[in-house]
Amino acid sequence: MTKALLTPNPEPRDNAPTSGDDEAAPDAASAPAGSGRGRLQRIGAWVGGIRWNRVGAVVAVAIIAVSMVVLYNVLSDIALDEIRTGLTNIPPENLVRAALFVAMAYATLTLYDWFALRTIGVRHIPYRVAAMVSFTSYTIGHNIGATAFSAGAIRWRIYSSWGLGIVDVAKICFVAGLTFWLGNLAVLGIAMVYDPAAVSAVDQLAPAVNRIIGVALLVGLAAWVAWVWGKPRRLGRNTWTVQLPGGRSTLLQIGIGITDLTCCALAMYMLVPATPPIHFFTLAGVFIAATLLGFASHAPGSIGVFDAAMLVGLPFFDKEELIAGLLIFRLMYFIVPFACSLTIIGIREVVLSIRRKRELDAP
Repeated sequence: MTKALLTPNPEPRDNAPTSGDDEAAPDAASAPAGSGRGRLQRIGAWVGGIRWNRVGAVVAVAIIAVSMVVLYNVLSDIALDEIRTGLTNIPPENLVRAALFVAMAYATLTLYDWFALRTIGVRHIPYRVAAMVSFTSYTIGHNIGATAFSAGAIRWRIYSSWGLGIVDVAKICFVAGLTFWLGNLAVLGIAMVYDPAAVSAVDQLAPAVNRIIGVALLVGLAAWVAWVWGKPRRLGRNTWTVQLPGGRSTLLQIGIGITDLTCCALAMYMLVPATPPIHFFTLAGVFIAATLLGFASHAPGSIGVFDAAMLVGLPFFDKEELIAGLLIFRLMYFIVPFACSLTIIGIREVVLSIRRKRELDAP
């Protein structure tokens, strides 16, 4: 841990909104009852009245419940001795390759916050700080669950000492999340077009339907890039708006997300059984679908949900050997980085506490 990572930059940052609309929007009642505008306003009011936090909670609980049932059924006849055999059957060179791909994935992950900072116009925070925040916030947030809140709290804890406000941190979380989703949708779209049947085992849709969804995802990504390429775009309203990356920056953003997820999928690819042979895009489709289900469940470390989806999506592998690969992947991608992040955050807090005490004790 270097001094530069621990020393806050006192440079303040203005959190005043960059744009807003002081003129109040007309009320739905002021529009003619039969007008299209009036109908749209009533629909918007109805959608806005839905308690989406409760809907999300219900969906998350449903995903976890179904996953637990599936996992129980899949594991009911598992022999622990065969899992131990599966662990020893993974070639050492594959373990090394998997570890390297995990390291590459986390190296790419450090670009999430760096890209988000540059997007919102923050340039006084160096890459080494952004990399530390990106790594620790993601690993801790994803392992304890409720990533939007836990990772956001870690970002706020560190970035606030560099002069950023809560609005800035919210924008960083938004742009970093957008990078994650654009990369996911790109890889999932390609995989669903290449091998739609692979994802069918997870989402229970016909391969033809999955291929249509894959094409729609790729067309939607192209439309998004075209939309932000035309002119500067902003999302939000009134006191909260965020500047979206331009066309070229969006391509870079998608590239960061694709590289991160591809490295993760390659790590898993090194750990699945050698027989029967499987194409990378087949595994990638199942892997991304399992990742998204785990993310939507908000389960700590996606535990149970990710594993159940992988076991259901790859039924042609020996279950014990596949479970062995999943255990190694969970150790490499979840547990070891989580321990490293806790150590980094702990050291940082101890050093800052000692510095504050010395400053208070100084005459």
